[in-house]
Amino acid sequence: MEGLIKLAQFILGLSILVSLHEFGHYITAKWFKMKVDKFYLFFDFLFPVPSLLNFALFKKKIGDTEYGLGWFPLGGYVSIAGMIDETQDASTLAAKPEPWEFRAKPAWQRLIVMLGGIIVNVILGVLIYWGINYNVGNNFVSKTELNKNGIYAGRVGKDVGFQTGDKVLKVNGHDFKEYSELTSAILDKGLTYTVERKGQVTDIQIPDNFLNKLTEKRGEFISPLTAFKVGQVVGPKAPSFLDKIFGNNKPQETPAFDSGMKDGDKIVSLNGKPVLFFETFAEDLALQKGKKINIAVERGGKIDSLKMKVTDEGKIGFAADKIIDYTHEDYTLFQALSVGTTDAFNVIWQNIKGFKRIFAGDVSARKALSGPFEIADMYGSSWNWLNFWTLTGMLSMALAFMNFLPIPALDGGHALFLMYEIITGRPPSIKFQERAQQVGTLILLALMAFVIGNGVFKKFF
Repeated sequence: MEGLIKLAQFILGLSILVSLHEFGHYITAKWFKMKVDKFYLFFDFLFPVPSLLNFALFKKKIGDTEYGLGWFPLGGYVSIAGMIDETQDASTLAAKPEPWEFRAKPAWQRLIVMLGGIIVNVILGVLIYWGINYNVGNNFVSKTELNKNGIYAGRVGKDVGFQTGDKVLKVNGHDFKEYSELTSAILDKGLTYTVERKGQVTDIQIPDNFLNKLTEKRGEFISPLTAFKVGQVVGPKAPSFLDKIFGNNKPQETPAFDSGMKDGDKIVSLNGKPVLFFETFAEDLALQKGKKINIAVERGGKIDSLKMKVTDEGKIGFAADKIIDYTHEDYTLFQALSVGTTDAFNVIWQNIKGFKRIFAGDVSARKALSGPFEIADMYGSSWNWLNFWTLTGMLSMALAFMNFLPIPALDGGHALFLMYEIITGRPPSIKFQERAQQVGTLILLALMAFVIGNGVFKKFF
C-alpha cells in the first residue's frame, strides 16, 4: 500500500508538470496561429522512435489537434507542424512551408514557442511556493533554538570536524537566521562554519570531497539536539506473506511493545547512562544491536525499568515525539509572493551550484543525480499535501532549469539555434538541426539510462 501511495503521488506530480510544460508550447503556438497536430501526456510510441509501437490509451481529435494519453510514461509532447523534434524529422519538411507551420513564422515567435514550456514551469513553481508561504507560512528552527542545546554531529559531521554540542555562530563568515541555512549551504565551495566549543571559537573548513561523503552516508551531517519522549510505541507487526507461507503466523512484537513501554513515556537512562537527547540516544542504541538492554522510563512521576533486546538494525520500535520550539512567521499575500519567488529561484540556483560541483569533480554524478525511484521516495508513503506541493514546486523549477540547458532535443537546444538565427539572420541548415536532434536524443537517452539504472542499483543492491 505504501508503494502504491508513492507511485500515485509521483504519477500525479509528473502529470501536472508534463501537462503544463507542454501546454506552454501549445498555447504560444496557438497564439501565433501555428497548427498543432498533437498534444499528448506521455508518449504514444516507444521513445525516441515515433514509428514504433504507436498506440494511445485515450485520444480525441478536436479541430486540428489530437489530444491523447500515451502508454509510455516518460514525458509528453506537443507536435507542431513544421518543427523538427522527437516526433518528426527533416524528411517531413521537404515541401515549401505553409503559412501555419512553425518554420514559416518569424524567429522571435518560434523562440517564444520553444521557451513556452520553461516559462510555464517557472510560473507554476512560483505560484506553488507563493501559495505554500501564504497558507502555511514558515516554521523553522531559529539560531537561538539550535544553539540552546548545540548541534548533534552525525558520522559525516564528525568526519569534517564537528562535535556534538557545538554551537554554530556563522556560515561562510555570515550570521544566519535559521537552521536550514546551514544545510542549504553545503553546495558552496570553500564552505566554512564558525562554531563555539567549550567557550572557544573555531572555524571548521569543509573539504571539497564533502558531498561524496554526505551522499554515501545518507545525510548524517549536523542537526539540532532535541529532547524527546515516546510518541508512539509500534504494536505487533502482522506476519508477512512469506511468514505465512513458511508457517509463521504469529504476530511479530517490537522490543518496546513487548517490554511494556507506553506512549508518553520519558526515557531517562540506557543501561544506567542518562538520556537527554534523541540523537545521542539513537546513536547509543545503535551500538547495542542484538544485545539485551535496560531502559529506565519516567511515567506518572515514577521510574520504571524495562528490559528488552535491541533488533539487529539497532531499533526497539517506537516513534519519538521530539520537543523543539519552532519559530513561525505568517506572510501577507504580497510578502508570500516575494518569499515564494525567492524560494522558487533558489531551486534553480541550487541546481546550478550542484552541476558546477559535479563538473568540477567534487561530487560523483552517480551519487548526486536522482531518478524516478528517488523522487517517488521523496513524495513519501503517506499522502501529505504540503509535502506533495512543495516537492512538485521544486521539480517544476528543476524541470525548467533542465529544459533550458543548451542540449539539442531539449528546449534550450532549440532556443540556441533560434538565437543563432536571430543574430546571424539565417538559420542552421535543416540537415544540421536533424543531426543535432539525433545527437541530443542519444545524450538524453544515455543520461536517462544512467539515472534510472543508478536508481535501481541504489534501491535494490
